Amino acid sequence: MSRRIWLCADDYGISPGVNRAIRDLIENGRLNATSAMVLGPAIGRDEVNALKEAVRANPRCAIGLHVTLTAPFRPLTMHFRPLEGGVFLSHTTLLRRGLMGRLDSELIATEVMEQLAAFADLFGRAPDFVDGHQHAQLFPGVRTAFVSAVKQAAPEAWIRQCGRDRPWTQRLDSPKALVLDILSTQFRMRAARAELAFNPAFAGAYDFSKAADFGAMMRQFLQAMPEGGVVMCHPGFVDDVLVGLDPLTVQREREYEFLRGEAFLPLLAANEITLG
Repeated sequence: MSRRIWLCADDYGISPGVNRAIRDLIENGRLNATSAMVLGPAIGRDEVNALKEAVRANPRCAIGLHVTLTAPFRPLTMHFRPLEGGVFLSHTTLLRRGLMGRLDSELIATEVMEQLAAFADLFGRAPDFVDGHQHAQLFPGVRTAFVSAVKQAAPEAWIRQCGRDRPWTQRLDSPKALVLDILSTQFRMRAARAELAFNPAFAGAYDFSKAADFGAMMRQFLQAMPEGGVVMCHPGFVDDVLVGLDPLTVQREREYEFLRGEAFLPLLAANEITLG
């Protein structure tokens, strides 16, 4: 029996090139979810309307909010702290401060609420799901605020946890994914207490700094992925806006090429997975 999973392209709104790639993949049935950054420079009305038009060709595609709390982006709320040079902290600094108990959960909750309101204003509705840029929703000092804000503003949305569905003894192959497994344990507990739905499994994390074989990794991501699981991806076309904001550039084009290529749909079929 086939299993329906979510193949989610993060970062809609970060640049025009990323937006174009994501829309093309949605229109051609190669994605069934994307999460939009309301703080991105390419998230105006035209880009939102273009995304809505792409989803009309693939009506089961979900649109979520990609909550953004890390540099180089700026908060929507005027009094948000801490900042560095007027922008959010880096994700490593945010995590470190969270682990030290040095984050103000109330300020974070207010910022997440503002981003949820901005999404509703742009799209005319609440998001189908809510996740986080650079997985910041999982961090200590952030996760409670994140869950509280979603529960208040978008209680019907599901939220993204980033833990894998496998025995702990089989989780040592990827240090990055192992960190997400650990952070997700507390996140799932808070989501369950708040009665918010979340995905049963997650895949898609890898070392973006290396020239990785995305096709080979996708084969690993899809293995034993349960119904409703999430595979994260970052397809895009590199442009000057993206280069100025994010270190993940050329790898986005490799992801796009594989997802658009001839090998991807047979790979889904071989794993009895559907995006429909």
